[in-house]
Amino acid sequence: MKLPLVIAAILAALPGSAAAQTPAKPQPAAKQTPSQIKPKPVTTVPIRPAVQTPVDTAKAMEQAERLAIQSDLAWVSLYNGAINGEASDRMVAAIKAFQKDHGAKETGVLNAQERSALTAAARKLQDNVGWKIVSDATSGARIGLPSKLVPLIVSDVNGTKWSSATGTIQIEYARRKEAGATTATVAASEKKLNARKADYSVVKPDFFVLSGTQGLKKFYIRGQTRNDEVRVLTILYDQATEGTMIPVTVAMSSAYNPFPGNAIAQISPPPRKKVEYSTGIIASADGAIVADRQATDGCITIAVPGYGNATRIADDETRELALLRIYGASGLKPLAMAGNGTTKSNVSVTGISDPQNQGGHNAVTSIAAVAAPVGTDITLSPEPAVGFSGAAAIDSDGKFAGLARLKPAVVAGPTGTPLPSQALLVSADSVREFLKAKGVAIASGASDAKASVLRLVCVRK
Repeated sequence: MKLPLVIAAILAALPGSAAAQTPAKPQPAAKQTPSQIKPKPVTTVPIRPAVQTPVDTAKAMEQAERLAIQSDLAWVSLYNGAINGEASDRMVAAIKAFQKDHGAKETGVLNAQERSALTAAARKLQDNVGWKIVSDATSGARIGLPSKLVPLIVSDVNGTKWSSATGTIQIEYARRKEAGATTATVAASEKKLNARKADYSVVKPDFFVLSGTQGLKKFYIRGQTRNDEVRVLTILYDQATEGTMIPVTVAMSSAYNPFPGNAIAQISPPPRKKVEYSTGIIASADGAIVADRQATDGCITIAVPGYGNATRIADDETRELALLRIYGASGLKPLAMAGNGTTKSNVSVTGISDPQNQGGHNAVTSIAAVAAPVGTDITLSPEPAVGFSGAAAIDSDGKFAGLARLKPAVVAGPTGTPLPSQALLVSADSVREFLKAKGVAIASGASDAKASVLRLVCVRK
C-alpha cells in the first residue's frame, strides 16, 4: 500500500521572502572539478508494510489444510467451486459466510474455535449421509459415495448403480470401450439421453461436466476418456432432495477419480512440518513414552519440555505407533493401560494442543468425542485440535480406550481432492500389544490422564 507523498509549502512565495524580491542578475558559477562535486543527499520515504489479506493468510497455509477447509465449507453448502487447495476470493467469501452464520466477526480467516466448529459441522453432515470412498473392482476408479442415501447396489461388467429405496436418488458409474471417443463426442451423446436439458456445460480435452434437468429430476454428469476407454459418473436426484444433494454432489465431483493409476494419480501425504507439536503418553515410570509414529518421524530432535530430549527407540508402521524414551527423568506418572474389552463410543481425549491454538501455552485439555468403527479404522469425531496426535483416550468407565492420531490428508492429483483428513483411534489392545512386544510393562490401577501426557516437539531438517 503506497503512502501519498507530503508536499512541502513553497516558502519562497511568502511575502518578505528573499525569493519574492527582485532577483539579482545571475553570475556564472565557478567550475568545479569532479572531486569537488558532492552528490545530493537522497531522501527516502518509508513504505508501510502491506496489510496481509485473508487470501494471503490462506496462501501461507499448507495445501492440505486449504483442501480440507474447502471440503468442509462445501459440505455446509457455503462453497461451490473446485476443491483444489487454491487460495481464492471465493474461499474467503465462504469463510465469511460461515462466520456470519455463527454470529462471529467476518474476518475471512478461521480461528481455532471456528475451524473446529466447521469441521464438526461437516463431519456431522458426512456421517448423516454415510460418506465414504469406494473403488470400482474392475477399473479401480475412485468414487465418493453417500452410502446411507443409496443402499441398493446393482453391478455388472459395464459399471455400478447405487440408488435409494424409492429411486429418488440414483448414482451410476459407467465404463465402456468406444473407438475414437473424445470428451466432446461423449458429452454430446450424454446430452441427448433421456430428454435431458443441460443448463451448464464445460467440455475440456481431459474431462467434461454437464448439469441440468431430466424430467422432474436434477442431473450432474462428469466424464473422462482415455485410449478409447469412456468412464462417466451420473448423479440423478429429485428436486425435493436438492438441499441434501448439492453439497454431496460437489464432494462427489471433487473425489471422483476415474483413472487413478494415471493422470490423477494418488500421491504421498504432504511433507510434515519442520517443527511439529504432538502429545505423548507416559507408559512407564522409567521414561517410556508411546506416541504417534508419523508425528515423531524424521525428527532431528524430539524435545520434551521440562525433561530434555527423547530418543525414539522403536516404531510400528502397521499400528502407527512409536516408542520414545527419556533418560534420567523422575516423578513420571504412567497411564494405567491394563485391561481388555471393546472400545466404547463415548470417550474423553486428553492431550496438549499446538501452542498457536492456546496463545503459546502448554495446557493439558480434554475434549469429548465419539469413537466409531469405519472399516478397519476407528474414527474420532469431532476431530481434536492440532497437537493432539498421540493423546490419550479414556472411555466412560474411566478405562484406557486408545491413542488418538491425526491422520495426514492424502492429496490427490492436480484436479482432485484429498480424502478428508481423519482423526483416528489406535485401540487400547493395539497399544498394549505394541508395548508388550517392546518389553514395556503395562501399568494397572487408576490414573489421571492429565498427569500422564507430555508435549512432544519434533524438529526436522
